[in-house]
Amino acid sequence: MSGSGAPGPGAAPCRFAHYFVLCGIDAESGLEPDELAVLYKWLEADLHGKSSDTADKTSGENFDQSPLRRTFKSKVLAHYPQNIEWNPFDQDAVNMLCMPKGLSFRTQADNRDPQLHSFIITREDGSRTYGFVLTFYEEVTSKQICTAMQTLYQMHNAEQYSSVCASSSCSMDSLASSIDEGDATSLAKLQRYNSYDISRDTLYVSKCICLITPLPFMQACKKFLVQLYKAVTSQQPPPLPLESYIHNILYEVPLPPPGRSLKFYGVYEPIICQRPGPNELPLSDYPLREVFELLGLENLVQVFTCVLLEMQILLYSQDYQRLMTVAEGITTLLFPFQWQHVYVPILPASLLHFLDAPVPYLMGLQSKEGTDRSKLELPQEANLCFVDIDNHFIELPEEFPQFPNKLEFIQEISEVLLQFGIPPEGNLHCSDSATKLKNLVLSDLVNDKKNGNIPSNALNMYELLKGNETIARLQALAKRTGVTMEKMTITAPLAEKKKDGKLPCEEVELRDYKLNVQLREVFANRFTQMFADYEAFVIQAAPDMESWLTNREQMQNFDKASFLSDQPEPYLPFLSRFIETQMFATFIDNKIISQWEEKDPFLRVFDSRIEKIRLYNVRAPALRTSNYQKCSTLKEAAQSIEQRLMKIDHTAIHPHLLDMKIGQGKYEQGFFPKLQSDVLATGPTNNNRWASRSTTTQRRKDRLRQHSEHIGLDNDLREKYMQEARSLGKNLRQPKLSDLSPAVIAQTNWKFVEGLLKECRMKTKRMLVEKMGHEAVELGHGEANITGLEENTLIASLCDLLERIWSHGLQVKQGKSALWSHLLQYQEREEKQEHSAESPVAVGTERRKSDTGIILPTLRVSLIQDMRHVQNMSEIKTDVGRARAWIRLSLEKKLLSQHLKQLLSNQALAKKLYKRYAFLRCEEEREQFLYHLLSLNAVDYFCFTSVFTTIMIPYRSVIIPIKKLSNAITTSNPWICVSGELGDTGVMQIPKNHLEMTFECQNLGKLTTVQIGHDNSGLLAKWLVDCVMVRNEITGHTYKFPCGRWLGKGVDDGSLERILIGELVSSTPDEELGKQCRTPPQQKSPTTARRLSITSLTGKNTKPNAGQIQEGIGEAVNNIVKHFHKPEKERGSLTILLCGENGLVAALEQVFHHGFKSSRIFHKNVFIWDFIEKAVAYFETSDQIGDNEEALLLQRSSCKTFCHYVNAINTAPRNIGKDGKFQILVCLGTRDHLLSQWIPLLAECPPITRMYEENALLRDRMTVNSLIRVLQTLQDFNIILEGSLIKGVDV
Repeated sequence: MSGSGAPGPGAAPCRFAHYFVLCGIDAESGLEPDELAVLYKWLEADLHGKSSDTADKTSGENFDQSPLRRTFKSKVLAHYPQNIEWNPFDQDAVNMLCMPKGLSFRTQADNRDPQLHSFIITREDGSRTYGFVLTFYEEVTSKQICTAMQTLYQMHNAEQYSSVCASSSCSMDSLASSIDEGDATSLAKLQRYNSYDISRDTLYVSKCICLITPLPFMQACKKFLVQLYKAVTSQQPPPLPLESYIHNILYEVPLPPPGRSLKFYGVYEPIICQRPGPNELPLSDYPLREVFELLGLENLVQVFTCVLLEMQILLYSQDYQRLMTVAEGITTLLFPFQWQHVYVPILPASLLHFLDAPVPYLMGLQSKEGTDRSKLELPQEANLCFVDIDNHFIELPEEFPQFPNKLEFIQEISEVLLQFGIPPEGNLHCSDSATKLKNLVLSDLVNDKKNGNIPSNALNMYELLKGNETIARLQALAKRTGVTMEKMTITAPLAEKKKDGKLPCEEVELRDYKLNVQLREVFANRFTQMFADYEAFVIQAAPDMESWLTNREQMQNFDKASFLSDQPEPYLPFLSRFIETQMFATFIDNKIISQWEEKDPFLRVFDSRIEKIRLYNVRAPALRTSNYQKCSTLKEAAQSIEQRLMKIDHTAIHPHLLDMKIGQGKYEQGFFPKLQSDVLATGPTNNNRWASRSTTTQRRKDRLRQHSEHIGLDNDLREKYMQEARSLGKNLRQPKLSDLSPAVIAQTNWKFVEGLLKECRMKTKRMLVEKMGHEAVELGHGEANITGLEENTLIASLCDLLERIWSHGLQVKQGKSALWSHLLQYQEREEKQEHSAESPVAVGTERRKSDTGIILPTLRVSLIQDMRHVQNMSEIKTDVGRARAWIRLSLEKKLLSQHLKQLLSNQALAKKLYKRYAFLRCEEEREQFLYHLLSLNAVDYFCFTSVFTTIMIPYRSVIIPIKKLSNAITTSNPWICVSGELGDTGVMQIPKNHLEMTFECQNLGKLTTVQIGHDNSGLLAKWLVDCVMVRNEITGHTYKFPCGRWLGKGVDDGSLERILIGELVSSTPDEELGKQCRTPPQQKSPTTARRLSITSLTGKNTKPNAGQIQEGIGEAVNNIVKHFHKPEKERGSLTILLCGENGLVAALEQVFHHGFKSSRIFHKNVFIWDFIEKAVAYFETSDQIGDNEEALLLQRSSCKTFCHYVNAINTAPRNIGKDGKFQILVCLGTRDHLLSQWIPLLAECPPITRMYEENALLRDRMTVNSLIRVLQTLQDFNIILEGSLIKGVDV
């Protein structure tokens, strides 16, 4: 049976129910304390680091409580049939889930209403079986058990009395609070609850009947069990012995075929169930109405988003059925995706240690009465979505993207809910007075031991509850406060109409079915719209299934980058994370496998819906819009269900008398009879023709499919590959509920450790591949760049993985982030040993030395220092946020592996914080984990700088002059202005006689330019600057801004200020890893050598030839075009592409220098700018002669703008030299798309013949024309220049 609940090839007969089970007290073994509860107590003690003997006294689980409130061991008393090969009976698991709290006892004074709940068993292969349980109370007839209970009470009362006497301060109130029901306020109540007198009281014990089925037919199973129970409690015996009805449902009632309905018979009335057709949404019988009433629409959508992003989801309620309804409801809405991780909607007390699992999970935890959220200690909360169902409250993880089109989506669901009379805010959400009412109602329910379990269709127990005083009290209370009673109504049996004219149960049920399917259609429609084009991005790389399965881990199955680039901007935060999930990966795997195998049922339905959309909307797949498209199939979906329920397709055989021994199956009111096992052990031989006929074709199909399946591939091997491929990325399938020996717990934890290591390996590999260009292209990632969005998603998932690793095997929980808590304790210990402060500080390899001997002082590499940086960030308010900031900072500094190694080197601390089995205490795995993280040092991340954009950051700058040729210190007043992608510092005066200064300002982002200058005062004003170094003192990123030019009047080009372009200095050049695989370096300033050769200070460099110059221009323009083809957020700095080493300005300088006549005329340097000024002088004085009027006008306007721009640059209040002016002119010409008009003017003006040789590029018409064409490709782009480049130039 596959996860979707459809019978798989092995699930031969299509029977409605597989097992009937009876659980309760075993009269022979008597009262046994629940071992599982004891194990739970031991685990609790272990969690708090206490020894198990103190736990005995402190736990309160079993010994402080009155005996009636304790848990005792239940047993499976009988199950029929004994075993089914395709679904083996797991006795321990069934017992644990039928009675998750064990046996409970009551007296005649307590409420003994029956309770219905369901459960699910997920096997290791992901297939599911459903259980439906009715728990009721039966009088205890065994004298031995009654006496044992009396004895327990006497012991308990003696103990309580002695403890009251021992501390006079212990009031009756505190005694009351030790009782499970914290509401027993009066002494009389207390004594009544706290006593059992064998002579006065009748003792009752819980018993349950259960049906185990392959599909979740909840409504049908509920009706069958309720009718069975009614037959036991009714004054009249049932028409036939109970065996007849149980035999009938086990052996004679088939599963309805897909798309059909079926009628079968309970004890008193017929029961109808229906199953969706092959092209409809899969079966779901849990009422979504209840889920929306319990959570409210807004909360539900948030929890749904958390489930889609595979966070850890913990549901919390006193009522098992609520846990199950919400879990099944939410997972149903995931269609076409399926939850792939641990799924335990009801977590028995003995399995609480599973909350320690460092994997995504969806679990339900029963809250004890009277305990609130604050008392619940959870191992990890950094990535937890906590859903308190009873209080209509959810806690969401931090950094949580919203579901696309969330508002319109909520609006559409509201409309569906309102049509069915359900308030979208849920039924627990109300005003203050109503909240008080709710609390009264809840406390009343708690006193009545109903666990608050009165959803409107909780039980068909109308007869039983008609005279119930609590219901009467509630009705009166509700009338007084004006609350409508519909929410609390307990539906009457099918045959009866309610007195107030409400719908009969069949209609209520039909409405639930219709609401279910309409809500599911709305959710499914969202995915159909969002992933309508998913097929286009599936990478079908393997020729056959065998090669696909063997290489599954290395293969890219989905072109994520292209898919995201095709999506509307608002969807990206959600989608970029969703396509990284296991459920999406499995969905794509199923798509690929469908080439060779029959399609997964979910996928088949989903693909057929996409086909339908394509037929109706002829939409170009490339044009994705974020326009919201509502679901249009609501009516059809509801009609198909209604038709099936109105027109019954099949009727099962009626229950009939069996061949039973006389005298057995005797009826005794109020007691479930001992069933005759021989008649229930096997089914009839061949009277179920209908079922066999319906399954023959199915079997034939299955047989054929199995024969045709990959004859060439050995079946065992194939199965192994298949399991591995399917479980790729899943650390653990399902906890086994049955075997809880310490060895099994250890084995489970070992699986967790292995899973975490594998996940770390895959995540780091993915981060490297995404970042490292060529390898990524070969793997089908499209262009060799990683989008910022994708990078952010990968880093967020790395943060989540680290949190899960640090939460695994934690001894004592402190704060929401396990990693930050560990860091704080480490910091505390290290600060105590501050006198030996050298120990935690490793000196980094960050010493920068230039040829002048002036250096940036070394930045200490210190784990504690990085923590302090994060602690000083007032913007971050939570521990989880601080841990994430610290991870980002360490990753950016390439110190993550080193820092974590240092943190874990304190073994005493690790032993204090973690249990022996924790990941962090498995040495070999820990070393491998740190090694995987070390590989991330091969690439440059800016994940801290780019995320925390508003924080204040200290910077340090050093100016390095060339001492050989000039004085080190200038007598003038130097200044500096540093600019980055996020802003600039403004002009800052450098202290006199200092070359180094520190300053603090808001995060500048990646640094792009430095403006440096002075006022030319004093005797030694001329200054030859080699470069400027600027370092971010938090991240350690150091930028070098090469200059290699003079600042001063009458030297070089007479410039008093220069704009320098930055390059990031590699922080660990000697690191082996870095040598093999560095990210391509960022483009940087023109090098000193090139600059110097231009100004003929050295003149020794070989000049580039014409071909190289033209190639340089092409490359510079091409880089700018590429820049604009990237998504806006990922473009980086345009300044570098314009003014950097291989930028447009440098390339045009080469063009203008080619064939430029001797640079020195009468010992005076001649610059390109001199030629530009001569050209301007010519344009301003002459009248051009053109061939025609139009060309003349165009030429005149181009000349005019050219002269205007040059004059504006010359008159700007800045002391920029001639080369600097040329740079500004090129930048402005590029911005305003004028370069292609100016080049031909300059190429044709007379000064060119005087200043350029014959063979100069500018004098070659063909070259000039090709240059113009190349520059024209920049016309389409909106170029925005950095303020520092054109400051003070007014055009």
